[in-house]
Amino acid sequence: MPALDELLANAHVVALPMARRFRGVDVREAVLLEGPSGWTEFSPFLEYDDAEAATWLAGAVDFGWGRRPAPRRGSVRVNATVPAVAAGDVAAVLARFDDCRTAKVKVAEPGQTLEDDVARVRAVRSAMGPEGRVRVDANGGWNLDEAEHAVHALSPFDLEYIEQPCAGLDELVELRERIGYLGIPVAADESVRKADDPLRVARAGAADLLVVKAQPLGGVHRALEIVAAAGLPAVVSSALDTSVGLAMGVALAAALPELDYDCGLGTSSLFLADVADPPLRAHGGMLPVGPVTPSPERLRSLAAAPERRDWWLRRLTRCHALLAEG
Repeated sequence: MPALDELLANAHVVALPMARRFRGVDVREAVLLEGPSGWTEFSPFLEYDDAEAATWLAGAVDFGWGRRPAPRRGSVRVNATVPAVAAGDVAAVLARFDDCRTAKVKVAEPGQTLEDDVARVRAVRSAMGPEGRVRVDANGGWNLDEAEHAVHALSPFDLEYIEQPCAGLDELVELRERIGYLGIPVAADESVRKADDPLRVARAGAADLLVVKAQPLGGVHRALEIVAAAGLPAVVSSALDTSVGLAMGVALAAALPELDYDCGLGTSSLFLADVADPPLRAHGGMLPVGPVTPSPERLRSLAAAPERRDWWLRRLTRCHALLAEG
């Protein structure tokens, strides 16, 4: 663990404007740090408490101060990400992603209906064509009966999988039993990254595959250990990271022994501006493996307001204290 003074001395707090509102966010804030192993990122979502945010700091330290894992591949295929937009806006969203064969569609958005979800997924399937891959992500927004009803309503669009349809493990287990005959796999995200025991979802038989994110799981190395212990296929995804944080996710994806699914690491395309020049965005549906160095000019132009910088540095300080206490 580096000393707090070392972290604070080189911390850059940035605020990235979103092209469209995503996950309730119009501007994504993050702390970028330069360690001996390269640049890294600390960016837990604003609503997370310090205990959860401290795990994200452990992930940042792992990447910036630890040994980077050896890559097994030189590039990683990624998916397009479609926020909970109106069906008529889907084409414009997909146009920001270069030649991605897979699209992940947000569903179960608060304030929206299943009819909104069906219309959005229908528009994505139409845009992607019959050979495209379409997956949906409910972020645990449905109860068991709602999830079963939604899966039946969305099944005509040939879903690759449905991500975190319900919040609870027991619900996921029951849902898999109810929809098993449809052949639509269930992926677990929050049940892994927000759980005290990230392996419980695999032991309970609650998912067919895992969605793993480097920062929330405490770093690339811990994420690799979780995937190995779970014994399930894994999809690497971002937490709406800057290009620096995305490089962390790409390093995780590149180090996995098996990578059968396109990864949710193309999310720089959701920003109007990013910290790297050029940003880490997909070309031909692929991201290269390797470090990302932010542009000094971008760090200046995207610097957060002084009061937001102070807020983040206070948060970093509290999280560092929690990690130091063990």
